[in-house]
Amino acid sequence: MPESAPIPSGRPHSAAFWFGASRALRSRVKVLPEHARGHNRALVLETLYHAGPMSRADLARATGLTRVTVSELVAELIDDAIVRATGTREVTGPGKPAALVDVDRGGHHIVGIDMFASDVFSGALLTLDGEVIVRDTVERPADDDGDATLAAVLDLAKRLIAASDRPLLGVGIGTQGLVDPDGTVLSSPNHGWHDLPLQRQASAELGLPVIVRNDANAAALAEYTFGSGSGDFVLIAIGRGVGAGIVSGGQLLTGSRFAAGEIGHVVIGTDSGPRCVCGRNGCLEAWVNVGRLTAAIAEAPEERDRILRDAGERLGIALAPILAALDLSDIVVSGPDELLTDAFFQAVVDTLQARTLEGVFDDVSVRRTAQTEIVLRGAAVAVLSDQLGIS
Repeated sequence: MPESAPIPSGRPHSAAFWFGASRALRSRVKVLPEHARGHNRALVLETLYHAGPMSRADLARATGLTRVTVSELVAELIDDAIVRATGTREVTGPGKPAALVDVDRGGHHIVGIDMFASDVFSGALLTLDGEVIVRDTVERPADDDGDATLAAVLDLAKRLIAASDRPLLGVGIGTQGLVDPDGTVLSSPNHGWHDLPLQRQASAELGLPVIVRNDANAAALAEYTFGSGSGDFVLIAIGRGVGAGIVSGGQLLTGSRFAAGEIGHVVIGTDSGPRCVCGRNGCLEAWVNVGRLTAAIAEAPEERDRILRDAGERLGIALAPILAALDLSDIVVSGPDELLTDAFFQAVVDTLQARTLEGVFDDVSVRRTAQTEIVLRGAAVAVLSDQLGIS
């Protein structure tokens, strides 16, 4: 029977120029014998990716695999140009110095695309360790025309692909809306998409593996893997819309309808409110989206704190039942720095405390993410996970 090893619950810290210290999302899927080799290959790659250069003996100890299995897998990965020899370890005593291997971090590129911003779609060409080689943007179609939006995304991807001088591992796309595991966008009102097989169409057009994920879920994965998120948190992404990625018990929650975290179209309050793109009045993202808040502040700059306190209160109203139902410990917010002020965060905290059981959630953290380009990083993680088993 092929050898197998459990997925580790944690990883060692890595050097600063890699993606950073990270944890694997907990696996609840049994590894079958016929899948063991692929699992072990991913285990070796993931260990190297997060720990840095190691000897084959180091890898065997870290993964629990035999030295024979590790040597076979490393040889295969070197042949595939995914892993490379990096020299030998310095030794001061007797004995032959150990030969070190590592993921060839610059040997392949990844294209990441972030469709969350209110005015442009952003893209980047990244190395496997997340270093940005090239950045590019394309204007977001003004009328939410689905065909024009698709054309803009594909054009951006093609420009970034043309800029690469290395083999491409794939293209990751973070988009608003409901996205199923096959990369079909079931509904995205902000993009004019319904039942669009984006992953399949983009892959056929670009000639590369394409992975499509909900942008807030991608951001949550990036925060959990590379940021300081605990095993129980919600990532709120504020841009043209508002989305949430939820990690509970070390699991990214997607839901039976792939709609977990779709809080943007929850109506907040009973006072009607602004018209939402979905056609209703008073949805959370109609209250809190970047365009509305920026315009309101520009019209009445002296009312800045009041406007942002109101936005924080609306967000707190939406988050209170989620916080209570899942007993989350951390709320992380991603959005423009100029809108994520102390007044905004204090209003979120005050509203949460006023709307949940007294004393129970007083220690909940509400903070701004330290991650930059978080959706792009999440898109890159999606490609790494799909193509190499690295998460």
